[in-house]
Amino acid sequence: MFTSKAKLEQKTGKWGMGRFKYLQSLVTEFQDTSRHEYKLQVLANLANFAYDPVNYDFFRQLNILDLFLDVIAEDKDEQMVEFAMGGICNCCLDRQNMAYLLENDCIQFTVKCLSSSNEETVLSAITTLIYISTPDSKKAITADSIVDLMKRFSVSSSKRLSNLATVFLEDVCCLMVDTEKGKEEEGKAKVVEEEGNVEGEKEGEKESEKKEVEGDGSKHAAEESGEKREQKKE
Repeated sequence: MFTSKAKLEQKTGKWGMGRFKYLQSLVTEFQDTSRHEYKLQVLANLANFAYDPVNYDFFRQLNILDLFLDVIAEDKDEQMVEFAMGGICNCCLDRQNMAYLLENDCIQFTVKCLSSSNEETVLSAITTLIYISTPDSKKAITADSIVDLMKRFSVSSSKRLSNLATVFLEDVCCLMVDTEKGKEEEGKAKVVEEEGNVEGEKEGEKESEKKEVEGDGSKHAAEESGEKREQKKE
């Protein structure tokens, strides 16, 4: 539930301070601490605050959007990237936030997250690309490499991933997606591949049998030649 600024001013944070100072303390803690678990907790809190538009002025003043982008660009920890991508996803629909993110390579960093092994990160990345698709950004967002990746996601066994990728293809790319057909074609491709492997094995077996027959023939010929030489000696 969103809060008004008037009510927000009456609220206090964890340590009895206003929202701005509380968010500022979180950013300071994130920057100063060397403890990974503390950074993770702070980042999760900031991502949750990104849900409420009343915080967005504070986010921009405290450079929290940059903090999210920096984590995605530099951090190797999958959970850190998950929370940072989630934070961007939560606040990118705001016009000012969107404009700032697009000016600061958000598309590039978001596309990077599509290859994450963490499904939550991938889901947030796809959702973000849907949200920040504008007439100016659409060309970059619908690049062939991204569309091909979304087509693969659309036939994923994960229903959430499949559904979201289909929304991207239909709403952003204006493509009609038949996920059942895609799965059928993917299945056919696997069958063809398996049949090819079986044929290869059969060919290998035939070659082995041929060599065995040739070997036996040479053996018999040698034996017959030996017998003839023995007969001549006699």
